[in-house]
Amino acid sequence: MMLYVWFVIAGAFAGVSAGLFGVGGGMIIVPALVWIFAAYNFPPEVVTHLAIGTSLATIVVTSISSLTAHNKRGGVRWEVWRKMALGLVIGSLVGAGIADMIDGKVLQAIIGVGALLVALKMFFFSNKEQLGKPLPSVGVQFGAGTGIGMASSIFGIGGGSLTVPFLNWAGLPMKQSVGTSAACGLPIALAGAAGFAWFGQDVVNMPEGTIGFVHITGFLCISVASFAMAKVGAKLAHILPALTLKRAFGILLLFAGGQLLLSGIGII
Repeated sequence: MMLYVWFVIAGAFAGVSAGLFGVGGGMIIVPALVWIFAAYNFPPEVVTHLAIGTSLATIVVTSISSLTAHNKRGGVRWEVWRKMALGLVIGSLVGAGIADMIDGKVLQAIIGVGALLVALKMFFFSNKEQLGKPLPSVGVQFGAGTGIGMASSIFGIGGGSLTVPFLNWAGLPMKQSVGTSAACGLPIALAGAAGFAWFGQDVVNMPEGTIGFVHITGFLCISVASFAMAKVGAKLAHILPALTLKRAFGILLLFAGGQLLLSGIGII
């Protein structure tokens, strides 16, 4: 029973973080699930893959909520989304296949490095709008979608930390970049979760209650909790100073990423 409680706590924390910091909960959910699954003695060789697949499944729910809210405010550029969507799906499926071939500990280290890079970006870089420039070609948008989908699927995230900078560079204002990025999270999560569910089917020694690399109870508990608590985080975001929030999330990612990296390379 405590396992379900930990799922709810992880989902609530991810939801508050997503609402507070404007970054999807994947960077929180994946490390949290790695720790939870390891603490409950899940087979070490499947812990990381199971954490990523379950995280992507939860992002399906949160991305639908997020894109609906942004779309109501006119924040989603659907013509850009359509040009990126196929690439996002292809990249996510390829990413799931690549992750399936990587050892769990190595994958932990890769995710840790990714979290550290996002943390450094939040500390030292900001997304710069380049308004007025023409949109890049269809091929560039498709290619960017493929690359973003692949990386996001491997890391178990919705891709906002990659999609927003690209859309800013492509000439979209920040609000449209964030809204369109939220919409891009849906094909990433759907294809990525489906890929992890598929590639995990033939893995032996899987714990009960899973479909491939997706833990069903974990998915349900985290989705409900994160969906509910994201609203709390969004309200707090309007009260607390933006720079403080950005630094706080950077510190959180430094801790999570550092722990995953050191664990993955066998230091802790």
